[in-house]
Amino acid sequence: MRRTRPIRSARTAATALGAVLLIALTGCGAEESDAGPVVEAAVDRVDPIAEGVEPTLPTTVTDATGAAITVDSADAIVPLSGSLSEIVFTLGLGDRVVARDITATFEQAAELPVVSHGHDISAEGVLSLQPDLVLAETSSGPQTALDQIAAAGVPIVVFDPADGIDAAGERINAVAAVLGVTDLGAQLVERTEADIAAATEGLDLSDPPRVAFLYLRGSASVYMIGARDSGATSLIEAAGGIDAGAEALEGDFLELTPEALAAAAPDVILVMDKGLDSVGGIPGLLEIPGVAQTPAGEHERIAHLPDGIMLNYGPRTGDVVADLAEQLHGNTE
Repeated sequence: MRRTRPIRSARTAATALGAVLLIALTGCGAEESDAGPVVEAAVDRVDPIAEGVEPTLPTTVTDATGAAITVDSADAIVPLSGSLSEIVFTLGLGDRVVARDITATFEQAAELPVVSHGHDISAEGVLSLQPDLVLAETSSGPQTALDQIAAAGVPIVVFDPADGIDAAGERINAVAAVLGVTDLGAQLVERTEADIAAATEGLDLSDPPRVAFLYLRGSASVYMIGARDSGATSLIEAAGGIDAGAEALEGDFLELTPEALAAAAPDVILVMDKGLDSVGGIPGLLEIPGVAQTPAGEHERIAHLPDGIMLNYGPRTGDVVADLAEQLHGNTE
C-alpha cells in the first residue's frame, strides 16, 4: 500500500545527489528537535519481487569503470550504497547480503553490520565478513579501501550512481545482470515503471506548482537550495511540479539566501524529513531568512519526504512520486 500525506502546514502539522544523500543519512542520523514533535515516519520496508531466488552464475559484465568482471558466486554480497542494497533486496536476494552502507535504512537491512559511510569504506570491516561480491558506485571510496578489497580477491562491480527517474530501470537491470537474475530484473523494472506511471492517477495536474528543494541540517548550520543539477528535478516533474530551483539557479546546490529564494519564488518548498525536524519543524523553517516571504512560506505549503528513499531512484520510486504528488496536488484536509 502506498503511503500518502497531504501537505503539512504549521496549522495542521560522486555527484551532488550522492553527496546530499550521504550528508542526509550520516550527518544527523540521531538528530532531534527541541522545537516540537519530529515528523512522523512511515515503516521503511522494501517489497521483494520474489523469494528463495537462486542466481544463474557465473556472469560476466562490463562495469562503470570499463572493467570486465566475472562473478562466480553471490552467496555473501556487500552493497556499498543504500540504493544498491534496496535493489538487491527487492530482487529477492536480501538473504545473501552480509553488510550495509549506513544509507541502507530500510527495515530488512537494519540489523546488518555497517561497513561503509558512503565515502568512508572500512576495508577491514568488509573483508572480515568474507564476501564473495562487492557492489560499489563510482562515488564510493576511498579508493585505497577498494584496492585493498580487490587485492584480497573479492570481485568489485562498480555502477554509475542514479541521477534521476530515468536511471531507475537501467540500474535495476544492471544489478540484476551482475547477480544472474535478469528475468527478475525485467519484472522489477516493469513493476517500477508501472508504479511511477500510476503515481499521479486521479490527481489534477493542470496547474503545476513551482517547487524548491531545500537541503537543511540545522544543527550543522547547513542550509542549501537545489539548483539545476541537484538531482531532484525528475522527481518534482514526475509528481506534477516545476523545479523552481532548476529553472532559476545554476549549479547543483547553492547557499540558501533570501536572494536565491526570491529568484526561485516557489509555491511549495520540498524538504527531507530529518531536515525539517532539524530546524524545528515548519515554524522553524519559516524563520529562515527569506522563506516566509516566498509564496510557499506565505501559504505554509511544505512538502516532505523520507531521507532514505527520496532521491534513491530505485524500486520504490513510484511510492516516492505518489507521496510527493499527493502532497502537491491532493486534498489538504
